[in-house]
Amino acid sequence: MTPREARAVRQRLESLAAAGVAQLPRAAMRGTAPAGDMTRAGGRSGGEPAAAAPVASTCDGDRAEALRVLQAEVAGCTKCVELASSRTTTVFGSGSPTARICFFGEAPGADEDASGEPFVGRAGQLLTKIIEACQLRREDVYILNVLKCRPPGNRLPLPGEVGNCRGFFERQFEVISPEYICCLGATAAHALLETAEPIGKLRKRWFTFHASKVICTYHPSYLLRNPAAKREVWDDMKLMMADMGVEL
Repeated sequence: MTPREARAVRQRLESLAAAGVAQLPRAAMRGTAPAGDMTRAGGRSGGEPAAAAPVASTCDGDRAEALRVLQAEVAGCTKCVELASSRTTTVFGSGSPTARICFFGEAPGADEDASGEPFVGRAGQLLTKIIEACQLRREDVYILNVLKCRPPGNRLPLPGEVGNCRGFFERQFEVISPEYICCLGATAAHALLETAEPIGKLRKRWFTFHASKVICTYHPSYLLRNPAAKREVWDDMKLMMADMGVEL
């Protein structure tokens, strides 16, 4: 184990203790190799997707328990002082712990901050319609955000806030191990792929994060302001579903 890995483990254990977690599930966590791209975001050369380390068990119960432990850690997090002091609750994520697809958004809004559930406002209702148009249900997929707390005034996440939450969302992906991750909007795409390319240039390209295929599209809130872009999002969904073997 490198000094950096040892420091990360120590910080995680300290965070868990602060959240009141006294026991960990037996399922092991995967590695955290950096995000990749079949053409590699930002122009870097890439190769085959990085293989995730095996877990002790892949049953629903083990993954659900691992997510519950992580959710408790998130609930006790106070790294972002401004966000921790202004939030009503943390918004961890929801859906199937063995989902084939994860939808990855930006940050909770007012409705999400009040309910503790991701994507429940107007943008969330539109996302539900998109999921259903893909012949899926919300409970079939997993939905999460970059940030687990609502930024004041729904402003964009700050780089430091994204950095503080990175360990949380990366570990969610490690536990769920989805086949596909759909980044909703630039903030999610930039955070996961660590690139600054505009969302318009990231669309219609395949990337990788560990063993997951990654596709990028517009955020549902953007569609509420620009309804004409719904056709482009639908094209992105058809691309993803066709790769899964489902024709829409």
